[in-house]
Amino acid sequence: MTKNKKKASPALVLIYIFFTLMSVIYLAPIAWVVISSLKTRKELIKAPFALPESFQFENYTFAWTAGKLGKAMLNSFLVCLITLLLTMIIGSMAAFAIGKLRWKLANAAMTYILIGMMIPVHCVLIPLFGRFARIGLTNSLLGLIIPYLTFSLPVTIFIMVGFFKSIPDELFESACIDGASIYRIFISVALPLSRTGLFVTGLMTFINNWNELLMAMVFISDDTKKTLPVSLSKFVGPYQTNYHQMFAAIVIAIIPTIIVYCAFSNQIVDGLTQGAVKG
Repeated sequence: MTKNKKKASPALVLIYIFFTLMSVIYLAPIAWVVISSLKTRKELIKAPFALPESFQFENYTFAWTAGKLGKAMLNSFLVCLITLLLTMIIGSMAAFAIGKLRWKLANAAMTYILIGMMIPVHCVLIPLFGRFARIGLTNSLLGLIIPYLTFSLPVTIFIMVGFFKSIPDELFESACIDGASIYRIFISVALPLSRTGLFVTGLMTFINNWNELLMAMVFISDDTKKTLPVSLSKFVGPYQTNYHQMFAAIVIAIIPTIIVYCAFSNQIVDGLTQGAVKG
């Protein structure tokens, strides 16, 4: 036992060193942005990696008011929340039908969904804008929810199909013998057993749509309906950019995603590792 521990200790040290370096690589840019957001413009240009001489909290006040981040954050929250709910409801139902129900076109439906995962946003951006302009969906939050939902569903369905397939069929058969309908089985048996997958896909959907810029910038031109990533672009001017104020706005923008990720980090780890020791 002692020899095994001595042999394993160098490997463990290397693993800890590797993860420490990875943590520094990922956290250092965030720390630099936070520090830079508390500087003046002169300090940031003169000494970009030094600590601020005095904390300039007014940068956050200016970013919040000048960038209208409050309204933009509310728009982003509404769009992401509605998209998240619809994605979870429609995606889980479709994944259950493909993964557990027996019907002839199940494999064809899964192939169709996988094809949807391979289509980039850039290919459909111009046709979508033309179609939305004709039916009056530009400059509306609904015009963002529809494409966000469309591009979120394939990944959600693909992941949830795997979770539903991992549930033993005997559980569904027992519920069916007890007289439960297919809807009851889905709500009372399938969803509780696949809640980890719902957490993973839900977080991915929320963060991806929260940070989405391209479609929001193309479809929305009204300042009162712009989302948070589009509002951040206001701080970039054609001739001059106030980076210290832009960094303050970026810190405000990433706080919700950090809170959501920290709140559900355990569920994410469980979802990513589920099934790793099976078989």
